Amino acid sequence: MDRGAEPEKRGMPAADSDPDLTLWKDLFMTDRPLTLMTVHAHPDDEATGTGGVLARYAAEGIRTVLVTCTDGGCGDGPGGVKPGDPGHDPAAVAALRSQELKASCDVLRVSDLETLDYADSGMIGWPSNDAPGSFWRTPVEEGAARLAELMRHYRPDVVVTYDENGFYGHPDHIQAHRITMAALEMTELTPKVYWTTMPHSAMRRFEEMMRESQEDMPEPDPAEVAEMEKIGLPDEEITTWVDTTAYSGQKFDALAAHASQGENIFFLRMGKERFGELMGMETFVRVKDATGAAVPEKDLFAGLR
Repeated sequence: MDRGAEPEKRGMPAADSDPDLTLWKDLFMTDRPLTLMTVHAHPDDEATGTGGVLARYAAEGIRTVLVTCTDGGCGDGPGGVKPGDPGHDPAAVAALRSQELKASCDVLRVSDLETLDYADSGMIGWPSNDAPGSFWRTPVEEGAARLAELMRHYRPDVVVTYDENGFYGHPDHIQAHRITMAALEMTELTPKVYWTTMPHSAMRRFEEMMRESQEDMPEPDPAEVAEMEKIGLPDEEITTWVDTTAYSGQKFDALAAHASQGENIFFLRMGKERFGELMGMETFVRVKDATGAAVPEKDLFAGLR
């Protein structure tokens, strides 16, 4: 989305530019729906980390807003062509992934889709990190100001993004975290704020499933184990466990909508049943809260309804 252009969205008018006006609306328009806003880095991240809660809360009548920060242009091209290989066209990849993102949102019944359309920065250390227009190169204040405008418009009750390491160190995930936390500071809003994570018990189960599917997979060396343990959190440090088992089929189908990236999505090779066993519980760390709801909790909206 170019700066100053109309945001892409589903059924909502342009964001209000006057913070006082939006505050007045929040205070006196009592029909404002409970709202979940998730801030993700790339097309397909919405399904992997929050597909369950997006589907569940949509089914419960909560407005769900997805903000996708990059165009996904560093994903695979047709036929699995990798970034940097001959025939890889980032613009064409981004156009295809935009359509896949919309299809995923249809599956998850996302109310409103907003795309910031920064260029995908690629993995850490790639030349694309420093390319003009890349999300990683964008000043945090710029991205945060755009996101703050959306927050003032939608006035989310719950905001979800990544932790300060972007869950696994991807530059765009880290940047999504940074602009989200900075945007919150730019507004007068006080939503509950969560970071996505995965319990170590689920990480171990994931590794077991990979080994079961790849009999010749070698034993990991200690360095690899140590790196894996940096991802996710010990179970006891997770504050919020949301059961989305009933929506794991939708989550699987939303991931499958990103067909161009299927080679990179191991979860799709599990089949729906095994996928539901591993991915039916979505977990978070609550980092901001004004409700006083006790933890551990089973609902992102605990204390709000």
